[in-house]
Amino acid sequence: MSSSGLLARLTEFRNTFDSWQIFSALCIVVFTGIILLVLKYALFRRKYSNLWPGIKVGFIDIFGNLSHFPETKHRRNGFSFNVFLLQVTEGYDQLFKDKQLYVIWGSYVPFIVIKKAEATEALISGTKHMEKGWIYMWLHTWLGTGLLTSHGSKWKSRRKLLTPSFHFEILKDFMPVFNEQAHMFVKHMQKETTKDSTDIVMPVTLCKTTLGTSIAAQENSDSQYVKSVTRAGEIIMGRIVNTLHWVDFFFNFMELGKELNQHLKVLHNFTMSVIQEKKRKLLSGDPELGTKKKRMALMDLLLEHHIKTKSLTEEDIREEVDTFAFEGHDTTSMGISWALYLIGLHKDVQEKVHEELDGIFGDDTERHANTDDLKDMKYLDCVLKESQRIYPSVPVIARQINEDTNISGYPIPKGTISLVHIHSLHRDERWFPNPEKFDPDRFLPENCTNRHPFAYIPFSAGPRNCIGQRFAQMEEKIIVSTVLRHYTLESLDQRDKLPPAPELILRSSLPIRIKIRPREKLLSR
Repeated sequence: MSSSGLLARLTEFRNTFDSWQIFSALCIVVFTGIILLVLKYALFRRKYSNLWPGIKVGFIDIFGNLSHFPETKHRRNGFSFNVFLLQVTEGYDQLFKDKQLYVIWGSYVPFIVIKKAEATEALISGTKHMEKGWIYMWLHTWLGTGLLTSHGSKWKSRRKLLTPSFHFEILKDFMPVFNEQAHMFVKHMQKETTKDSTDIVMPVTLCKTTLGTSIAAQENSDSQYVKSVTRAGEIIMGRIVNTLHWVDFFFNFMELGKELNQHLKVLHNFTMSVIQEKKRKLLSGDPELGTKKKRMALMDLLLEHHIKTKSLTEEDIREEVDTFAFEGHDTTSMGISWALYLIGLHKDVQEKVHEELDGIFGDDTERHANTDDLKDMKYLDCVLKESQRIYPSVPVIARQINEDTNISGYPIPKGTISLVHIHSLHRDERWFPNPEKFDPDRFLPENCTNRHPFAYIPFSAGPRNCIGQRFAQMEEKIIVSTVLRHYTLESLDQRDKLPPAPELILRSSLPIRIKIRPREKLLSR
């Protein structure tokens, strides 16, 4: 071999050796970094495991408490993961029954679960912890950063802007819409009276209108908008609990990601078409828009700011309208469905509601309810509140802790996420003895006097409470009362046969089967 050839071989060997050294060094650096990171989080977990109530885990147990949650292969009877998620957290609630809070470790990430009124008040009553938890970011593709998901200065300005749209006088303007919905629903349900049972969720969902614009859902059970709202919520919730779906880049290539994007396109296109049509009418001076009103409904208010002050874009309006369509559609639909189910399960309660409604409306089943009628529905009001206690439409709310704090004597470090478990909060025996019993009398005025103000929060509480709660309560009361003026209900499955599933809202894991029959009073007329 020539000297030049030997030199070339030696140079090649040296380069290869140098490359291997560099590669080995990089591997050592990365491996050491991972070990140090795991060690850091393991030390953090050991420190706070000794300070917080919770099931202890090993120092290097990378799964934390996740092993307590069932894998797909261990699920039985066809129920979804979310059913077992709620049941496992209920088990934790019992283990730490007398504690204000406890921790569930997702690997090395702590989730502080708050389950008592005192700790709930400490977390959400003031302005210290206003930012929603990071789990809300999965809603950004649908709702953007509207009132539900935004924080800081954007949330404050939007809340201030939108509050006048929920003034009582504006709500009164929606009463004809609610009454029309309710009476259309009653007519739609007439065909169900010959069936052995009806899954009440779908007809209630189709009964709802969206954005103040009818989507003819009751006449068209195939309404694509309604389907897309439901399916988008299901996919997003599934994504939240599956870490393999967290990275947008990969998720968007999956079949579920493609399906979600299709549904979001339907929802966004529908909303934008409504916004643009109403904008066109405003610019043309259409008298139908009620320009004489001193107060404006949500979309009118947003459009005025868009046109006159240029402070909002059409996309900003879309975010808020989609937010209120989601919050006001699914939550109220399931609230009504659960209420009808519980009323159909308790004959004595139903009879008292019928008696109250007969005292208000007599034999007139066609008259629309007015504000005085709603005030007189005192017992029905208790029934609806008790229904929301047992089946809160939003079972969990989250807050991001952005500074070191202390809640009920427990130190909570910056960066932690805290979950208020409303489903558990509403079952605190101090305020609700025999909590699984359906008892509307709990909400009679004399029984509410000494109750902690944060023991019952179906619409959240504090500065970030639900801006549309009176809107939802009015709608529920009108629809439920109209149904019960016409029909008697018999729920066919006991509660232990119908486990709830927490998705973005609290749904039923199985069809809510109700037998619907015309009231005997009406049949004898």
